[in-house]
Amino acid sequence: MVSPVFILGGGRIASIDVPRNNEIRVPQVRVIDADGTNLGIFPTRKALDMAREKNLDLVLVAPNSDPPVARIMDYGKYKYEKEKKMREARKKQKQSELKQMKFRLKIDDHDFYTKLSHVKRFLERGDKVRITIMFRGREMSFTDQGYQLLERIRKELEEIAEVESPPKLEGRDMRMTLKPKK
Repeated sequence: MVSPVFILGGGRIASIDVPRNNEIRVPQVRVIDADGTNLGIFPTRKALDMAREKNLDLVLVAPNSDPPVARIMDYGKYKYEKEKKMREARKKQKQSELKQMKFRLKIDDHDFYTKLSHVKRFLERGDKVRITIMFRGREMSFTDQGYQLLERIRKELEEIAEVESPPKLEGRDMRMTLKPKK
């Protein structure tokens, strides 16, 4: 029975999808030996017998070629190495998060630069940052000052960040999303 590859939560890997031994359902295959030499094209039964003589498995490695390519190998070792490579690839992936920083329209310079340093830290780690300006009461009539504050933030961060989504007003909040520059 052939079982597909599944990456489960927590980085666990279920199994590899590779037909082997009696699961190979083609009349003939190109056989590659355990050391990598091409032995030629054989009927599948004969290739299976050759693999059994060496106490190894016949594994279909290129099912879409003409004729399909099967390799004589230790399937357990092959499966282990494939899973190890997948685990390593998963470790190297960067999970980007969306962080949020809220500003008010009337913000003191010290508070502004403190929040800006947090935003810089998020961007340097590779995370996206959503900047939100919150308006209360009569502040809604000063949305142009909100645009000016977002523009000031953009200018302060232009060396390390670029705008992913431009400023827009949503209800009582004005939002802009920044992403790190490559």
